Amino acid sequence: MSDLPRKAVTRTAKLAALPLGFAGRATWGLGKRIGGKSAEIVARELQQRTAEQLFKVLGELKGGAMKFGQALSVFESALPEEVAGPYRAALTKLQEAAPPMPTRTVHEALAERLGEDWRELFLEFEDKPAAAASIGQVHRAVWHDGREVAVKVQYPGAGEALLSDLSQLSRFARLLGPLIPGMDIKPLITELRDRVSEELDYALEAEAQREHAAEFAGDPDVVVPEVVHQADQVLVTEWMDGTPLAEVISGGTEEQRDRAGQLLARFLFSGPARTGLLHADPHPGNFRLLPAAGAAEGDGDPAEWRLGVLDFGTVDRLPGGLPRTIGDSLRMTLEGEADAVYGVLREEGFVKESIDLDPDAVLEYLLPIIEPADADRFTFTRGWMRTQAARIADPRSPAHQLGKQLNLPPSYLLIHRVTLSTIGVLCQLNATVRLRDELESWLPGFRAGDATGDGAEADAAAGGVVAEA
Repeated sequence: MSDLPRKAVTRTAKLAALPLGFAGRATWGLGKRIGGKSAEIVARELQQRTAEQLFKVLGELKGGAMKFGQALSVFESALPEEVAGPYRAALTKLQEAAPPMPTRTVHEALAERLGEDWRELFLEFEDKPAAAASIGQVHRAVWHDGREVAVKVQYPGAGEALLSDLSQLSRFARLLGPLIPGMDIKPLITELRDRVSEELDYALEAEAQREHAAEFAGDPDVVVPEVVHQADQVLVTEWMDGTPLAEVISGGTEEQRDRAGQLLARFLFSGPARTGLLHADPHPGNFRLLPAAGAAEGDGDPAEWRLGVLDFGTVDRLPGGLPRTIGDSLRMTLEGEADAVYGVLREEGFVKESIDLDPDAVLEYLLPIIEPADADRFTFTRGWMRTQAARIADPRSPAHQLGKQLNLPPSYLLIHRVTLSTIGVLCQLNATVRLRDELESWLPGFRAGDATGDGAEADAAAGGVVAEA
């Protein structure tokens, strides 16, 4: 690939080929059946070929198509195992790697954005990228003061490609839907499209990362690299080693997986409380498991391992942290206050005025989803995630019928996606987590006795409940 494909007709042709490819493989599968292979074997081979084509195209296009693939990748925990197996390897590839830009293109971009003498800023610069993601790739280097740094360079044309891809993908949402049973793909694409302009602005990303780095400086649990330099479409930050979370998922010890899961939950709920920002891109490629300060890689007490956090391109700005009424609504649900919870859902627009539901049925719908918040320790598993997905996705189930009548106001879309994505990663980790401890520490309104009579604070009560869905 000589450069990020930018011509709309070329990119559209690649995306348009996806449904044709799906149809072709379906015909291929029929031929295999006629040839005597069992339906199960044919289905698995078909799924594997579909995954290979889908993610090859998404990875090559980068831009919005790959960003969409990364968003999907954290939801693979919800897939039935017979489907998840063939897709898992292809999904994981999107979390850490993608076809790189040619060296010539990288050098031209750096000269344009940092000046013709850009090499003088570095003692060393590795031309081979250390990572390639949806809108840019990262190179390892040594800054002129001797610090090891990560240099993120945005792909030329990434902005127009990102928006074009997402517009095209929305046309194929129905075909992509079977990847995640029960999930409406189109709103996910719409939300991604609404957010990408911020992610393209490296000045905003640098600001968000600086705020996190300052707040978590010296923290025993969370590490955020400092911003070293920022220019148009180039961001230089301190280099972070550590074990990628994807490796912890695939081969980590039980201690590593549990510790990573606990810290991930802690960061999800403590970050907004401490910074007023919600890190909104929680796929495994953005996290590392680090040894305790001063310990060698892989050494030290596992209970003191830390979570390294990368990529602050997508954040939700929550000046007061997560709204108190998220905690209020979770607590009321666990306490069985059906009428109170239903009242909040109606007030906030989660139940439209034209809809009437049974409050007890709503409570029954919500309780299994928030089960992790009710236990001292909860083990997140793919099986649990699949059970929840199947319960809500099965057209024959009462939960499916009720869920179809609920509404998600746009202001809660990002909290919903981040929370659900984080739960998906916890299930990939198969981590045992003390989630209730984190909620009691960081989510006002959740602790028993935190009840508030201030109706004005009901601006987000159902947000957390539905966000857990």
